[in-house]
Amino acid sequence: MSIRQICKAACVVGLVALSPVLLATFAHAQALRVMQGTAASELRVPMNRAVVVESDRPFAELSIANPAIADISTLSDRTIYVLGKAPGRTTLTLLNAEGRLITNVEVQVIPDVGEFKERLTQILPNEQIEVRTANDGIVLSGTVSSVTALDRALDLANRYAPDRVSNLMMVGGTQQVMLKVRFAEMSRSVSKELSSSVALGGDVSGGDVGILGSNGVLNDGNNATNILTGQGFVGDDNAEGSFAIGFGAGSLRFAVLLEALESKGVVRTLAEPNLVALSGQRASFLAGGEYPIPVASGDNAIRIEYKPFGVELDFTPRVLGNDAINIELTAAVSGLDPTIGIQQSGFSINGFSRRESKTTIELRDGESFAIAGLLQDDFRDLKGQVPWLGDVPVLGALFRSAEYEREQSELVIIITAHLVTPVRGEALALPTDRVVVPSERELFLFGDVVGGKRRATNAPKAGPAAEVAKQDFSGSYGYVME
Repeated sequence: MSIRQICKAACVVGLVALSPVLLATFAHAQALRVMQGTAASELRVPMNRAVVVESDRPFAELSIANPAIADISTLSDRTIYVLGKAPGRTTLTLLNAEGRLITNVEVQVIPDVGEFKERLTQILPNEQIEVRTANDGIVLSGTVSSVTALDRALDLANRYAPDRVSNLMMVGGTQQVMLKVRFAEMSRSVSKELSSSVALGGDVSGGDVGILGSNGVLNDGNNATNILTGQGFVGDDNAEGSFAIGFGAGSLRFAVLLEALESKGVVRTLAEPNLVALSGQRASFLAGGEYPIPVASGDNAIRIEYKPFGVELDFTPRVLGNDAINIELTAAVSGLDPTIGIQQSGFSINGFSRRESKTTIELRDGESFAIAGLLQDDFRDLKGQVPWLGDVPVLGALFRSAEYEREQSELVIIITAHLVTPVRGEALALPTDRVVVPSERELFLFGDVVGGKRRATNAPKAGPAAEVAKQDFSGSYGYVME
């Protein structure tokens, strides 16, 4: 027997052995067969709306896969009434009288965007917003003029498709805001003081008995004795002027000391920060410093925390329609105040004086507003006198002293908002562009602290830096200096 005959015999034996399995598989395939009919186009039904559809062939039976999405009822053997109940997809099946499949219809229930489009056009007539449906949600696209219009469109869409709104809209126009702020604080203080001291002394019974009385500055140490005997005295260090006069009659001595103080002071604080922030984003500014404050921790150790002080600005801009800008602003001016400090655990901690303003305003591009009236007026007066003697008319002024102090300060904040766009770096100049480091020859030979005066080749040839470099240095430096 040849090899070919042996292979044929093996194949016949294998087919005989596998024939029961193949017959069983073929029987199952014939018992379960997927019916396919003519594919119908997708049926889109608005939610809570009804659609009437007709079939080309009469049907005897129909069913819906998910009655929670769509409800159906028959009007005739060719007409079907479909009601959208909830957003989603389901399948409508039609069978003929013999129970054979006519077709499967994919039913998609979508949100009712027709009414939504009408309302959107009424509320935002000038906005180009496109409305589409995706599965069971709403998709918004296009370009709107402001963030306010975008928020209104999204809020309206959420009423028709809660939590199923996709935002593909973009905000057009300039969305960067530059805030130019000017802080100006004026403080004025006036202090006046007038005090008088009287010393009276003498000898009685030929010098065996002496009397001495004094008040005020003459009551300190040996001032009374020194001034009665014509010697010097130690006055108040704060006094700007003093005048003493004394006379005697026999053994009686009398002296008067007058001290006067008057001081005036004016302090000006000014800061002009310029900040740029994207619409809806927060920006902050601090011109000052941080003060270390010791804080006790849980393990009896001391850690250091830093508290900022100075001129502070914090704002969040929002660009609205028609170049309007909404700004949430916090502005504060603070400083160290040793008069309200404390002593604790061996540390001397200063207090802070702080004036702060929080507001929300709305203005247009280029407009300004002012926060004024942050006025502080402190007044204090004090009178001290010798009992009864100080109440004597005219002469009583010699036995009393008076102090008067008044401090006034006012803070004004002026804010200007601008809509800005970036520029190329070549269009900007720095205050350091005009400053050139001198060479050793220029410094030691000619005494130039700024180089470049004798080196024209090092100067920039074009651009804002070249214009700045043409200026001399005989005036002020930097941007602002008075």
